[in-house]
Amino acid sequence: MRGDLVRKLLARVLTTGLAVLAFVVVALTGATGWGLAVAAAALLAAAVERRVRPNADAVAESALVAAGILVGYARRLDSGFDPALALTALALLGLVLLVGPLRDAGALEIRAANLPVRSWTPLVAARLGDALLGLLAAVALAAALALPAWLALVAALLVAVGCGAVGLDLARRRFRPPAGGGPVGRALRRHQPEFLLHFSAPPGSEYQVTMWLPYLERIGRPFLVVVREPEFLRTVAAATRAPVVYCPSHKTLDEALVPSLRVAFYVNHGAKNSHCIRFHQLTHVQLHHGDSDKAPSANPVSAIFDKIFVAGQAAIDRYARAGVEIPAEKFVVVGRPQVEAIEVRREPVPADPTVLYTPTWTGHHADANYCSLPVAETVLRRLLDRGATVILRAHPYTNQDPASARQLARLTELLAADRAKTGRAHRWGAAASRELSLTECVNRADVLISDVSGVISDWLYSGKPYAVTDMGADGDRFVERFPLAGSGYVLRRDMSNVDEVLTDLLETDPKAAARWATRSRYLGDFPAESYAEAFLEAARRELDHRWQPPAPRAADPVAPDGAPHPAG
Repeated sequence: MRGDLVRKLLARVLTTGLAVLAFVVVALTGATGWGLAVAAAALLAAAVERRVRPNADAVAESALVAAGILVGYARRLDSGFDPALALTALALLGLVLLVGPLRDAGALEIRAANLPVRSWTPLVAARLGDALLGLLAAVALAAALALPAWLALVAALLVAVGCGAVGLDLARRRFRPPAGGGPVGRALRRHQPEFLLHFSAPPGSEYQVTMWLPYLERIGRPFLVVVREPEFLRTVAAATRAPVVYCPSHKTLDEALVPSLRVAFYVNHGAKNSHCIRFHQLTHVQLHHGDSDKAPSANPVSAIFDKIFVAGQAAIDRYARAGVEIPAEKFVVVGRPQVEAIEVRREPVPADPTVLYTPTWTGHHADANYCSLPVAETVLRRLLDRGATVILRAHPYTNQDPASARQLARLTELLAADRAKTGRAHRWGAAASRELSLTECVNRADVLISDVSGVISDWLYSGKPYAVTDMGADGDRFVERFPLAGSGYVLRRDMSNVDEVLTDLLETDPKAAARWATRSRYLGDFPAESYAEAFLEAARRELDHRWQPPAPRAADPVAPDGAPHPAG
């Protein structure tokens, strides 16, 4: 988070500073060429800032740059009063003042993907800022080349016509809306969705949705995804065939929630969930985006949902342990369907093991900071000394904290150096987080080292050994606070027991039997060949209370030590 703040602040300072400098150089000195060059640099900085801060208000900076360019243009032409240049100035300064409000008005319009509708106005409105920067750059180039002012006027009028068309259509939508609703609402009514997935989160969080999309599709009923931030529209739409609708306001949410809907699913506790929960005709179901012993996994806000789908009994106990009172009938144990493709393995750890290391991020608050990156170099060096191959898969939010980003960079340097020296196929960065899914990483690895996170619950399904880092000050109370660590090996913050833990993890594994009992408590006791059916059946029950699930099947047979029997 601090890294994002620094980038945004630097972009703001650079844009403002260059805009002021461009105007001063052109208006107060005779260095017109240099002033126009600085103006071009200011426009480039503004374009970069728009990528870092999409909703940045740069009216003052744009006005300064435009004024500087126009003064330089007049000086270059040196032909006295030029009516074309005067009209260009009026058009430019008018656009500087109008583009922001038009863009903001367009941002309040509903947009959709994977629906047979085309709504050009919001898309064009979102690009008006880029069009203005391009126009200013074109006028700056015309000034530098001393081209006739009517060329700049034509370019300004073309952009002005586009802005006018956008403004008129937005006004029509606002003051004379269609009697039958907008095109998105009409298309959704034709689609007849029975449920929706509502999603609001910070940038980079789309994994919370994409992990659930395959299972929502397997329910076999028409549905839609509602996203509340514009950056998710394209990425989520690319991961599903279902309609994806961006609803920036209550009004657009009203349009998207068509009468055929019965159930709303959620994958986090985002504040904007309350906008959807106000629709009392729906059944509201919290799915979560992982199962872990982290404090947020027992969020008291869960109580506002009608149903809470959890992976196993451990999740229900977690709420009770945190003092969050939720009626038992709200909980539905459905397993964690995302683990169905994880391979269960009972063989001992090989002599040349592959270790998956998954450090989490620092969290929004200090009491949710379980990140082990500050001490990770010691762990990795010991693993390399033991001949291990390492898959380093960091949390998507890691680079939002500058210190974490530096620590992660140091670890990747360490792995790169060892790969060059030994030839071991370590993986990190995109090779571990984009080219491979988490399930593929789990299946390739023999052991796991992780922080307190949902990765451990997923890994638990494999039955393979794992270690958990204790980055707090709990000491002996660590396992009490985070029971899942009790079936793993706990690495202390000071790394004083790192060699002992690695021996247990890679060689002796004395907690092998305990893991199987923990696995059932955390992930449910469902047959491996139809593990995801528990979720699908529960979802269908909520969609149609008359629907009767098939008779329950026997669970996997287990061996005397608690491990799944080979026959299962």
